[in-house]
This record gives sequence, C-alpha cells and structure tokens, in this order.
Amino acid sequence: MDFVSIRIITGDVARLVAFYERATGVSAAWATEDFAELVTPRATLAIGSTRTVPMFAPDSARPAANHSVIIEFLVEDVDRVHGNLGGLVEEFVAGPTTMPWGNRALLFRDPDGNLVNFFTPVTPAAVAKFAR
Repeated sequence: MDFVSIRIITGDVARLVAFYERATGVSAAWATEDFAELVTPRATLAIGSTRTVPMFAPDSARPAANHSVIIEFLVEDVDRVHGNLGGLVEEFVAGPTTMPWGNRALLFRDPDGNLVNFFTPVTPAAVAKFAR
C-alpha cells in the first residue's frame, strides 16, 4: 500500500488552490473546475469542491470543519519561508519553534481554517530521517 494524497474539501477551490500555490511555490494541475492537485516529490495535496462529495457519499465531508488534521510540508528554511508568507497568511498559530523531535516548525491556518505546518529538520536525527 502507498499513501498517495490528502484531499481538502472546500467551498472555494480556486481560492484555496491559489493560496497553496503561493504558499508552496507548487503549481496546481487542474482536472476540472472542481478538482486540482499540487503534486510534490513526496505527496500530493488534492483540493476538491463540495460538489464532489456526493460522488463518494452525500454529506460525508464538510468544508472548513477540520479540527484534528495538520497538513505538513517539509521546507528548506522555515524561518525564510515564514518571512515570505507575510501578506498571505492571515493567522499564524505559532511562529518558528524548534520542537523536541528536532524539527523547526511554523504553524498557521489556510483560508478554510485548516492547520498547516511548514517544518525544517534541524537536529542530526531529524535531518537523517528526511534525507533522500
């Protein structure tokens, strides 16, 4: 089994895709006006419209209702990225902080309120974990 992607359901696909394109520097591949994907070397962030939900199961997902998942992106320099996000991110939850497990992390919310973590490994063990 391979973990392939995570999908965010939103009421405004274009707005959320534009946000993630600016925040990550990754261009989205659009399948339809209701579905786009930001493909990175390690994983894919899919963004789907509320109109796609009934195709799976009616009322099975609600936009802007996440309170348990954090979407994480490995970045080269979290402090530099933090500076570049000014004017784009409306709510920073926590500024760059070095976590006990060795990552320097920046936590913020996307326009739908989903938690996003940009992180950079900084300890030898964390660097080794994410080395390619």
